[in-house]
Amino acid sequence: MKRVVATGTFDLLHPGHLYYLEESRKLGNELVVIVARDANVKHKPRPVIPEDQRLAMVAALKPVDRAVLGDLHDMFQPIRELRPAIITIGFNQHFDEEKLRGELAKRDLPCAIVRVGQYPGNSCSSTSRIIRRVLERHGEK
Repeated sequence: MKRVVATGTFDLLHPGHLYYLEESRKLGNELVVIVARDANVKHKPRPVIPEDQRLAMVAALKPVDRAVLGDLHDMFQPIRELRPAIITIGFNQHFDEEKLRGELAKRDLPCAIVRVGQYPGNSCSSTSRIIRRVLERHGEK
């Protein structure tokens, strides 16, 4: 069995998230998604949707076989437990692929890293753009 792990925040689910997970699922027999913990999201604004609800939403998506919350202290702990063949990262995720490969090698976690391309669809494929659009259309006047 070839296990693929996808990671992300998955706040305000949109077509770009679904595209990322569908493309990730095509790479193996099982897709496990690690959903970022609220406390660990530091590279962008805090999620609008709480982690338990984001986890439930991701777990309900058709391409996803299982979804788990990330570890609060060690982002590699779920990778140690899951032992995936492939880790996918989204086109706009902040990971440096070479550094990530090095960190995985240091921990004896031999995983291929695949960066999934950008969703080819419309502008509703970005959480920040969705938030801006909502504020423009429905914000305080």
